[in-house]
Amino acid sequence: MDPLNTAPLPADHFMPRTDAPTPDLAVATRGLMKRYGRQIALTGLDMSVPTGKVYGFLGPNGSGKTTALRLLTGLLRPNAGTISLFGKPYTWHDWTRLFRVGSLIETPSFYPYLSGAENLDVLSASGPPTDKRRIDQVLEYVGMSGRAKSPIQTYSLGMKQRLGIAAAMLSDPDLLLLDEPANGLDPGGMVAMRETLRYFTAELGKTVVISSHLLHEVEMLADVVGIIDHGRLLREGPLHDLLEAAGRVRVRVAPEDMTKAAAVLREFAPDRPLYGVDSGDQAGWFTVGIAPARAAEINRALVGAGIYAAGLEPGSDLESIFLELTGRTGTVAAPPTAEPGPPPMGLPQ
Repeated sequence: MDPLNTAPLPADHFMPRTDAPTPDLAVATRGLMKRYGRQIALTGLDMSVPTGKVYGFLGPNGSGKTTALRLLTGLLRPNAGTISLFGKPYTWHDWTRLFRVGSLIETPSFYPYLSGAENLDVLSASGPPTDKRRIDQVLEYVGMSGRAKSPIQTYSLGMKQRLGIAAAMLSDPDLLLLDEPANGLDPGGMVAMRETLRYFTAELGKTVVISSHLLHEVEMLADVVGIIDHGRLLREGPLHDLLEAAGRVRVRVAPEDMTKAAAVLREFAPDRPLYGVDSGDQAGWFTVGIAPARAAEINRALVGAGIYAAGLEPGSDLESIFLELTGRTGTVAAPPTAEPGPPPMGLPQ
């Protein structure tokens, strides 16, 4: 056995939470660690997913999201830490507990020559006893009833993704873990998925953990958000509270005024990043990290500098919070220089 996989991780890698998981949490991890050889993927992950809610699990590529979901489904074993499911400790030995968990981790795989319904029939035999009528029900949930008898090889990427979500729902689980479920879906498919997951939680009392890079979709769907980077949870809490605490004002100026406007706007929050977009349909928009109640002050300051706002939106957005917490730049306005020219801003990646 590779000693790197069993050696303890340095204690200063994290400050573990000391509170015990409570019965009202569908998922709770405490000090969860995972490494691949010398590469540390999770460094003391502490996440708490309340029952009956949609939990948005967010993070940059390589932050540890998929590793965490694999640990929750028993596909990986942690190097340290604990996992609780439905208020009780969970280990990979207790595999029958996973009958209450449905998952879609990365790209779903199916038998190409079988139909969608036949694939679900095969999958139903590998879990708890499933009523055959459940196959028709989950296909209807994801809008695939009309293609249930078509071979998988005729499906588009979005259709395969819908079928993957249906497969995750097949055993009528209490907890649904979805890794990038909107991958390949068209706008109509994303709306349908959102409605289905809302029904799953609001009407049936189930719990959903959704990992996605589509922050706008998560903002429209999630009740609770956890933001992870470098294998550690940076922020977690009700989405409404996070947006309210991280006050933002969005203001739009003419693209040619962006350099001058950046100098004015920076004075409102000198200790917080200033985000601006200098290209595309969103060119000219700035996001300023101050309370929405101060929007009028921003407008007056811009007018005083001879700059007239083309748009002003008090409020906050999940993307700005994400960028600030993870330290991702790309749209951060640089300090003004003596030489003329626009600040180095760009569309967030």
